[in-house]
Amino acid sequence: MKVAFFNPQGNFDPDDSYLTMHPDFGGQLIYVKEVAVRLARMGVDVDIITRRVVDDNWPEFSKKIDYYPGIDGVRIVRIDFGGKRFLQKEDLWPYLYEFAENIKRFYEEEGEFPAYVTTHYGDGGIAGAIFSKVTKVPYSFTAHSLGAQKMDRLMEEGATFEEIDKKYHFTIRINAERIAMKYSACNITNSKLERYSQYGHPLYKGWVDPSDDNKFRVVSPGVNFDIFHPEDDPYDEALIDRLKPILSRNDLPFIVASSRIDPKKNHIALLRAYATSKELQRLSNLAIVTRGIDDPYGELSHLDDVVRNVIKELIDVVNSYNVRDKVHFVNIEGQRELGAFYRILAKRDSIFMLPTIHEPFGLAVIEAMASGLPVVATKYGGPSEILFENGERYGILIDVSNIEDVKKGLLKLLTDRELYKSIKNKGIKRAREKYSWEHAADEYLDIITSKRNWQEPVIPPYFITGKGELTL
Repeated sequence: MKVAFFNPQGNFDPDDSYLTMHPDFGGQLIYVKEVAVRLARMGVDVDIITRRVVDDNWPEFSKKIDYYPGIDGVRIVRIDFGGKRFLQKEDLWPYLYEFAENIKRFYEEEGEFPAYVTTHYGDGGIAGAIFSKVTKVPYSFTAHSLGAQKMDRLMEEGATFEEIDKKYHFTIRINAERIAMKYSACNITNSKLERYSQYGHPLYKGWVDPSDDNKFRVVSPGVNFDIFHPEDDPYDEALIDRLKPILSRNDLPFIVASSRIDPKKNHIALLRAYATSKELQRLSNLAIVTRGIDDPYGELSHLDDVVRNVIKELIDVVNSYNVRDKVHFVNIEGQRELGAFYRILAKRDSIFMLPTIHEPFGLAVIEAMASGLPVVATKYGGPSEILFENGERYGILIDVSNIEDVKKGLLKLLTDRELYKSIKNKGIKRAREKYSWEHAADEYLDIITSKRNWQEPVIPPYFITGKGELTL
């Protein structure tokens, strides 16, 4: 059986280039790759369908067909659409009809369509609906995050709809999501919270009913336990040597934040809490992971606008409170190094902190837990389900908008040794028992098997114009 994963944004390549270093190369790509690899190990032929890029700045994505070394059964298939140069995900909308048509043409030339399609994010979802309409191949929709909630947050911060629609194309995105969720064989969510809160948003009313169990399945993402685990690993020693200037300053534990450098990741809340607390500074160091940036102080002028603005704000706080000797910007590149970094810090009784204002799921949380780092995280979004269930606490949930609550949560783990050990041990166990990619792939295979002969309702005529407008 052949299954195709539609993921037009970002890209995939054998070396996982740019993974988590760019807004289009985040956890969604990890998710797709890991589920695809596990399905292949179960005997399913998998195609990851993405966009071909012929651009000197992005040479990794020019081949039409690519493979992961040592992994049988998974192809990376790059489809030409939207020109040749790299386009950010917000700029792909006008070309998704072309994407779906060219996927159809690709499989016609091969002589066989996939038995099932899984689609990812709104752009993959609408492409899946277009493909399904003309081929009758059923598809599932995994949104990862929906546009309505992001639109609400930006408007709450004072932006006008006209401003954010021009940049993020919410009009077409939300319409695309509506079609994708309505005509899918199944909508796959990361958590119950995502199912009911995101799909229950008023803008999706009438398009889908989140209480319909035939239409929804909760599938928790997983952790790659070959990378994220608490046991000693050959990667650790090399990283210890590289980080010796930081690690040798003192033997205090670290509070570590590892998210893409982006305003919505809210690093500033953690830094402000740390910089204004003499107790946190006495008990710990602070490490902020900056993938691909060795020296933020010296490289500021070379960074792109979004990253530069975030880093500049962080540096201003560091300098204002004179904590440069306690706050470390650490360049950790790739998943292997990140797993090693977590293990090294776990041996110092360190803490992982996720200060994101709203986190749809929280894959970073379970990666840290699996590596032996207790977690303090935002209570808004997925971490509320990861870290608390049936009266059992697996981490500390906080209100990231309240600096005092951030301090309180961090100090609770730094000062209570019994609580620290309990949360650490329960976190490792919970990650292993509940959040494995094998389990996620099992769930996907069950969905595919049960829905592969599903007959979709008649999808109405629609098209995407050259201006990026979706017309029904």
